[in-house]
Amino acid sequence: MAETEPVKSQDTPFEGGPMDGRVLPVLVGPTGHPPKTYRIPVPAPDGGPPTVLVYRRVPRGHSKRLGLIQGWKYQYDPDDTSGGKLRWPWSKPGATPSGKPDDANG
Repeated sequence: MAETEPVKSQDTPFEGGPMDGRVLPVLVGPTGHPPKTYRIPVPAPDGGPPTVLVYRRVPRGHSKRLGLIQGWKYQYDPDDTSGGKLRWPWSKPGATPSGKPDDANG
């Protein structure tokens, strides 16, 4: 059986919203970067559908000489419009995952 590499995580700070000031270990992908969007489901007190807090990855800072990104942080995004859907570069705005325009809204 092949030996697997340990899962890597990076301590990432959160800014704004209910998670402001917290630092959480976030799993990093094969490129060494955390995901672009971090969603946190918060259960409703009355047992209804959970509220989802959305945070977007932004650069923590840049180096002086080369302008390279020196790490990442998550910033609260209360107006998330992505709806959790994947957006491919070749997709038209407002298209459903099948690639056809969404006629339900029009």
